[in-house]
Amino acid sequence: MSEQTSSFVRTDMLPAMEPPSSQVGAAKWARENLFGGWVSTVLTLLSITVIVYVVWHLFPWFANGVWNAGSLTQCREILDGATGACWAVIRVNWLQLVFGFYPPELYWRPILAFVLLFVAIAPVLFPSVPRKLLWFSLLYPFVAVWLLWGGTIWGPVLTLAGFALGYGVLLAAGALGTVIAAALTIAVPVLFWLFAMGPLADTLHAILPLEIESVASRDFGGFMISVVIGVAGIALSLPLGILFALGRQSTMPIIKWISVVFIEFIRGVPLITLLFTASLLLNYFLPPGTNFDLILRVIIMVTLFATAYMAEVIRGGLAALPKGQYEAADALGLDYWKAQRLIIMPQALKISIPGIVNTFIGLFKDTTLVVFIGILDPIGRASAIRATSDWQGIYWELFIFIGAVFWIFCFSMSRYSMHLERRLKTDHR
Repeated sequence: MSEQTSSFVRTDMLPAMEPPSSQVGAAKWARENLFGGWVSTVLTLLSITVIVYVVWHLFPWFANGVWNAGSLTQCREILDGATGACWAVIRVNWLQLVFGFYPPELYWRPILAFVLLFVAIAPVLFPSVPRKLLWFSLLYPFVAVWLLWGGTIWGPVLTLAGFALGYGVLLAAGALGTVIAAALTIAVPVLFWLFAMGPLADTLHAILPLEIESVASRDFGGFMISVVIGVAGIALSLPLGILFALGRQSTMPIIKWISVVFIEFIRGVPLITLLFTASLLLNYFLPPGTNFDLILRVIIMVTLFATAYMAEVIRGGLAALPKGQYEAADALGLDYWKAQRLIIMPQALKISIPGIVNTFIGLFKDTTLVVFIGILDPIGRASAIRATSDWQGIYWELFIFIGAVFWIFCFSMSRYSMHLERRLKTDHR
């Protein structure tokens, strides 16, 4: 008698089972990242020991701080021999650390300029913001200058008119060739600013006197001056760096060697030397009687310094592109500038994002060097506060606070860089 057999076919799916507890959650993360081997375990335990030691000794100093006192002597009387920080120096001198000697009744102007800064950079940083706001981004530098320094409105308006004039010359002179068009685009606005803007501003002011109270550059200080110099240097160094990076790769010998000499010279000179040049020597090269604002001179030198480093960062991005990208642009029949705008430069900038943001962070921190030429940035204001009789002898509280504020700015730039890399998927496309 034959035995009939049949295969078993499951008709119902088994329910999903939970993974082992050792393969999920904090236990898995700790095993992979902190206790992955004996070396990792030793380093983890040493690190925990150091952290506990530092927190154990510093926490009482932070937590037992004094906020309500008028001098270091009062802080010590309140502490009565106990360990504690005198945070009252921050509370009492908060406005000086932020605004320097800016007139208190005009604080609303730098505050408004700072708020408008976020409005201006929003469409640049986040594509979800309406693109129409880019027009305000272009106008913001002139609005900010007028708000911060005051005076007649016609100065910023005519400065903007000079840029518009240069753009018009570029469009009109395009048929004359790239070199001639570029030379005219630069020369015409410069001549307008040097010879025509002053008399024209006086005439317009006489007809329609629109002005607000002027504030001298010597009254600027604190974090305000660091933000002004840092933002101006960042905004100007990126486009200039792109131009010099392209100039260094140019096939035209004059353009190439001008770019090479500029980049190598600026990179070989310390920033502090350029700042002393801006402070002491630049006026010797200007026409007699010319009043060239010190902060403007510093912004120019800081921008040139950052431009040289930015050019090399972007050149690295250009060198990383495969030759096929350039050949593809030629195959599409694109001219040089269209190829750069549509194909080459977007990819090069995407590759260069970490280096670009690193340069921005370094530039913002380097703004503290202006203290050596007499501009009272946060470090300079801290030194001036420590020189007063009320706060003589205080040290750590001021510099910890200043360092924390700079860290917030720099960490924000770093996090946005990571967000941008993830959004553009730099490592996958």
